[in-house]
Amino acid sequence: EAYATAATCDWADLLLPATTWGEKDGTVTNSERRISRVRAAVPAPGEARHDWRIVVDMARRLEQRLPSRRANGVGAIGVRPEFRTSTPEATKNLERNSVLTPIALTTIAEQPETTLFPYENPESIWLEHRESTRGRDLDITGLSWPMLDTKGPQQWPLREGESAGKTRLYEDGIFPTADGKARFAALPWQPPAEPRDSRYPFSLTTGRLRDQWHGMTRTGTLGRLFGHVAEPAVQMHPQDMERRGLTEGDLVHVTSKRGSIVLPVQASKETGLSQAFIAMHWGAEYLSGRGSHGEPLAGVNALTTSAFCPTSKQPELKHAAVKILKAGLTWNLLAVAWLPDDRALAAQAELRALMPAFEFASCVPFGRERGGVLFRAAAHEAPDLATIERIESLLGLGGADALRYVDKRLGQRRTARLQRTNGATRLEGFVLAGDVRAEAWIRPLLQDELPAEAYGRLLLMPGAKAPVAVVAKGKQVCTCFNVSEDDIGAQLKSNHGSDDQRLAALQNGLKCGTNCGSCIPELRRLVRAHPASGHVLQVA
Repeated sequence: EAYATAATCDWADLLLPATTWGEKDGTVTNSERRISRVRAAVPAPGEARHDWRIVVDMARRLEQRLPSRRANGVGAIGVRPEFRTSTPEATKNLERNSVLTPIALTTIAEQPETTLFPYENPESIWLEHRESTRGRDLDITGLSWPMLDTKGPQQWPLREGESAGKTRLYEDGIFPTADGKARFAALPWQPPAEPRDSRYPFSLTTGRLRDQWHGMTRTGTLGRLFGHVAEPAVQMHPQDMERRGLTEGDLVHVTSKRGSIVLPVQASKETGLSQAFIAMHWGAEYLSGRGSHGEPLAGVNALTTSAFCPTSKQPELKHAAVKILKAGLTWNLLAVAWLPDDRALAAQAELRALMPAFEFASCVPFGRERGGVLFRAAAHEAPDLATIERIESLLGLGGADALRYVDKRLGQRRTARLQRTNGATRLEGFVLAGDVRAEAWIRPLLQDELPAEAYGRLLLMPGAKAPVAVVAKGKQVCTCFNVSEDDIGAQLKSNHGSDDQRLAALQNGLKCGTNCGSCIPELRRLVRAHPASGHVLQVA
């Protein structure tokens, strides 16, 4: 594993640090059957090794334990693998058989004279793979490592004696089956495994967010990728929310026949009536809490069904029947702070350990050039003082330099820390406990790094109204160039012509949608939503 924060690490008996994409050497095949050479862009850190190296080293150690190998006098070095831990704490973890800090196999100092695993580099493994394709539809016996190095990417099949791969498969109408004919799987339509009913009247759909990837093991550490969707939420149609007396940001229980989670509700006209949407990325690392029996709540997977297609084995993750009820948690907490790069990830890990102390909790990074952590929680009643002080300490707000207001009778608490740098005063962190209505103006003050000279102890005033006007940036649309919806709306007011021309002018003016391109669908929607000013309908 390349990341100690991956959810699967909790299930490991042994963690071996592996290299990531930018550190690997070998080949990769894309969806059009094109094989490319991959070379490391940066060296592997610490004790990290390539996957193949880890497997080969482990295999050779196991090989030495085979009776047939020892009887032949082969591989007589050592009978037990030796491991070293990266920290003393990891050694303690190993002794108590809990989650391990990443550790590595020690380097094999000596190779047996003969071995079942004679691989010393990626090419030697690739050559064996190449031979295994001989005579098959993906035959690459005509391809070589030097060809990939000198001629660039090549498509399979590329058989022995051929100089180039085949661009289009099965043009001759012959397929790799016993009779040469293609096979079509004509399967009848089946309804969802779990239809809606009166008890579970909503269809829950899960799916990915534009700027995140799967379990967010990698993308979930970068605050800038949370600019578009900052926190977990369940999306519902506004009419469904109105019928149930829900308003934007209310906490709700989303419950299926398997489990329940708590998260804020968000209005979305793109979500159909009687439907709900939760991003698939929100696992227990980012969204958690405590159930009615004291058990820790899991992420979105607590709701999804275990049903799967019997033919393809594809799980039915896109539909589950759920009910959505207002949570009624009266005590709330919001803690936000900028942190040094070397502290942000560690603070996130420690804050996540506190999440089961609340009925609802979420913990996410934020920021762009700087890194920060946002921790949100809610409960039926205020937790013990030590828990709140621990949160403040992890966010660098526990010192005497922090401004603090406490009302024990009402369960209210506010903490803020200001810092003066280069003649300007900025808010570095804050905690709102009990009454969090001031989030609307205090959070933009911090995240947009607006001047805070005029605030001082006014940050501790209760209520939702800002003592000094705060102009917050609008919703971020383009992550690459940090372009907000307000910026785009202002630019579109002066754009004329067709929708395509206005989109092109928008991209030229603000650069949005010109890098990764993932925001282009949203840009097109905004172009349609902002008609060109001064447009005149001409009638022939």
